[in-house]
Amino acid sequence: MIRVLLAAAASALLWQAQDVSRELLPTPGIVARPGVASPTRSPWIVANGWRITRTPGAKFRYDLPAGKAVLAAAETHAYGADAVLKTDPADAEPLRAITTFLEALPRAELLAVADLGVVEDGTAITGEVMNLLARRNLLYAVVKSPEARYRLNIVMGSREYPVEDAADPSAFALKVRRQLTDEQRTLRIYGSEVVIARLTGDGRKTRLHLINYGGREIEGLRVRLRGAYATGVAYVPGGAGGPLQDYVVADGATEFSLPRFAVYAMIDLAAGR
Repeated sequence: MIRVLLAAAASALLWQAQDVSRELLPTPGIVARPGVASPTRSPWIVANGWRITRTPGAKFRYDLPAGKAVLAAAETHAYGADAVLKTDPADAEPLRAITTFLEALPRAELLAVADLGVVEDGTAITGEVMNLLARRNLLYAVVKSPEARYRLNIVMGSREYPVEDAADPSAFALKVRRQLTDEQRTLRIYGSEVVIARLTGDGRKTRLHLINYGGREIEGLRVRLRGAYATGVAYVPGGAGGPLQDYVVADGATEFSLPRFAVYAMIDLAAGR
């Protein structure tokens, strides 16, 4: 659920009232890291999906600068968050367009898909692990204790996952990826380091949310899903959606390309074949 407040004096009292009970989320997007200038390093993404999934049922708010309203609205929708967006008046028209698009999308009550579990202990380091896994599109579920249905269960502070390992986010994510193996990953994305995905499904229907945090249009994104899907259709703001391109089902997986999208795309896939 998305509610919007345009930044103006008339909304100040209402915003202050919302401030009491809602968690403030960071502005989503790409940020520069001080002292890091190497063009070979992965971009630093600020994304809130891990915060939303970590605290189901919580209420959130964004205090957004100009140009960020559409991204925040897409993030809120993809994760089903209850959020209030305080936006700059300059974003009124693009925000109206994206909310109209989101409200018209087909509804479906689907569960999040995960390949591994992360045991919640309430610590900041476990939160950072959730953050870095989400940024690498390693699908996880937040669990209270290790669950047998997952091939991996990450317990920070255990012998296998010492806290010190998380000091190097890239190395930690690579370790988890190697343990899981690419062949066993439900989802893989090629062609971008700034697209974060959320995957949901019920065994018959699968829904993929794609959020582009980079600020520039993505072209030629390639997606691989484990399993055979008979059909797939994309919903993209601006009418650029429709049938997926280069659709291939082989070797127990489905691959397809999304020609282009700016901030958000939703893809529905039907099981079969």
